[in-house]
Amino acid sequence: MTLSVLAEIMIIILLGMGSQWISWRFQMPAIVVMSVVGLLAGPFFGLIQPESTFGDLYKPLISIAVAIILFEGSLSLNIKEVKGLGRPVIRLITIGALLSWILGSLAAHYVAGLSWAVAFVIGALFIVTGPTVILPLLRQSKLKPRPAKILKWEGIIVDPLGALLAVLAFEVIIVLTNGAADSSRLLEFFVGFLLAGLLGWACGRGVGWMFKKGYIPEFLKSPIVFTIVIACFTLADEIRHESGLLAVTIMGMTLANIGVRSIEDMRHFKENISILLLSTIFVMLTASLTMDTLLDILQPEILAFVVLMLFLVRPLSILLSTIRTDLSLSEKALVGWIAPRGIVALTVSSYFASILLEEGYTDATIVTPVTFALVFFTVCAHGFTLEPLAKKLDLSIDDQPGVLLVGSNPFSLSFGQFLQQLNIPFKIVDSSSERLENVKEADLPYHHGEILSEKTEHSIDLTPFDYLITGTDSDSYNALVCSTYIPEYGRHNVFRLSVEEGETVKDLKPTIGGRVLSDEEYSLTALSEAIESGFEFKKTPITEQFTYQQYNEDRSEKEIRLFVHRKSGELEFFTPDSEITAEAGDQVISLIPPEEKSS
Repeated sequence: MTLSVLAEIMIIILLGMGSQWISWRFQMPAIVVMSVVGLLAGPFFGLIQPESTFGDLYKPLISIAVAIILFEGSLSLNIKEVKGLGRPVIRLITIGALLSWILGSLAAHYVAGLSWAVAFVIGALFIVTGPTVILPLLRQSKLKPRPAKILKWEGIIVDPLGALLAVLAFEVIIVLTNGAADSSRLLEFFVGFLLAGLLGWACGRGVGWMFKKGYIPEFLKSPIVFTIVIACFTLADEIRHESGLLAVTIMGMTLANIGVRSIEDMRHFKENISILLLSTIFVMLTASLTMDTLLDILQPEILAFVVLMLFLVRPLSILLSTIRTDLSLSEKALVGWIAPRGIVALTVSSYFASILLEEGYTDATIVTPVTFALVFFTVCAHGFTLEPLAKKLDLSIDDQPGVLLVGSNPFSLSFGQFLQQLNIPFKIVDSSSERLENVKEADLPYHHGEILSEKTEHSIDLTPFDYLITGTDSDSYNALVCSTYIPEYGRHNVFRLSVEEGETVKDLKPTIGGRVLSDEEYSLTALSEAIESGFEFKKTPITEQFTYQQYNEDRSEKEIRLFVHRKSGELEFFTPDSEITAEAGDQVISLIPPEEKSS
């Protein structure tokens, strides 16, 4: 039965988002799941055939989606973020990219059997490790800040650079083949990409200027930004094919570094769009492959080429390019291993396969199988090994979810000391040095600064913390902090304490602020007074013999339940509307009065 276009679009979106959910639920690399799902739905079972269904719109749709994904990624490239990492990043995107190009071309010629011309073009393209694959992996792996930032910057910047170098390689080949008659093509190439860069910069500055002057209303900001991104990409691509990626990357980096607050406010919306596009496009690409292409992947020379790219080309290019930098050996090893290829490699390689064939290079027929083999095997290899390798090299953050405590007070001080006993990561944040004195004396981790400041995300690493609890002396400030960080942590993991008992917090709209901490809705004042009157934290293990039901029957009315520490390491906090249960191996954490300490 032939599906309608609408039905196929619906299936592609369902498969893409279903793959994201499966990867989250079972802690699997999302890119791997999407690749397998696309292969099953396309060449294996023939459920969907995106390329034939969308026809002439297939490649333009994918190109626009890639442009938006790359733009969204480049918006996170704030120069402040790479403070202290400038030299390694510059080395990777220059010397590292050049070495990868040369070594990859040699491998493509001598191992994959491609002619020098085709190998030269494809070698340039294979330097890409773009945001379509790197960012989802970093989102799941919890790397330490240094290696995570290096991989992110390299991936986003090298993505358009790889396409640019591939075009340059092709133009050089045409000039060498046809002689002086086509020498002007090189000049056209450089002028075209210079214009694309200037167009991207101008679009970024123009959007920033309109936002700062208030010429665009809030409800139109996101639609207008995406419209300009598509226009920037299309115009640049019309000027010079494959230059659109460079234009939108420069546009995003320009906006990221001119201090436009509105762009930061739109960040989570853009991330949601990017995830949706990434999920659907990857399924479309893999579903459009044919069984012949998949069978070609199993050729010995193609498999040997992939092995060389994995175990020799990438590690050697990283090792040589980072000589005399401050990267540790473990950081070099991790960066040297992680280089998954993604959507840009697949889409751009199909373009070069067709034009190389038109120029008479018959061996270009295996470009698509070689590209997909490299994409699939690198995605699988790096997707499944990034997290364990990072742990082995001590470059990952502890798996135990941490707690960020906003506001220094008797409760947060005592709570932090107890979390320290449980080996749960935490940090107390306050803008007042005076309020932090007791925290400093207790030698607890803290950050002196404004949690709402833009500088905060560059001065402290928020990655280890999965939960946020606000407890300052201002209800409205607590609600503001919670509302700001809900997109980051999720509504289920953000909590607030009211200053006093009353209706101030209760009357807030449910979309504002976090969840109210503690099962009886104790205020910050009440919890601090309890600590000062001798209440202490207690952990009650739940066992097969002593069940959670028995615990609830035995506990006194004065006991204040705070959270359940699961045997998996996760924390589940009590709120007035929560329905928490505990199983054998879990611990219930609560505050008990002085008279109950002995029991």
